Amino acid sequence: MIFLADSVNMGKISKDGNVDKQGKSKQGFDIGELEMKSRKGFTLIELMVVVLIVGILAAVAIPILRGRIDAAKWSEGKAMLGSIATAIRAYHAEKGPSGTAPTAIVGTGNTELGFTAADLQGTYFMDNCFALSGVTMNPLAFTITCTALTSTRPEKPTYPATVTLNQLGVWGP
Repeated sequence: MIFLADSVNMGKISKDGNVDKQGKSKQGFDIGELEMKSRKGFTLIELMVVVLIVGILAAVAIPILRGRIDAAKWSEGKAMLGSIATAIRAYHAEKGPSGTAPTAIVGTGNTELGFTAADLQGTYFMDNCFALSGVTMNPLAFTITCTALTSTRPEKPTYPATVTLNQLGVWGP
């Protein structure tokens, strides 16, 4: 049945005349009321589409959130790297450009930075995660590497596997 708007009476009129000008069928039912009574909930297809959309959103969100968790864990390692870099700069200021370059992070000898193993114990990282390389005194140059995989902590970050910091303050993956 096709309904056309009657511009004069603003009623609903069908081609065969089964509906009067007030939108009522000859049986006395309001057509709009009949349509509302026959539909009381969502169809199975509509519910399946909603479940599919929620599933897709969850599949996209979980890896993003996992990356944020690892980034938060790495903030501990980066803080420790910053402390080691500060210690290298203080060592350089004390010994001068002609001094012997530091060879170890942990220890109190002449060529060690003075950290204890307990100083580099965190929730995710420990002292064996940190290493010095390329240390020169004139000009001052160094690279400190933190490797998460060497940590025995159960909740250590998984990505990236290593982070580096050099004398210029540049972080590397």
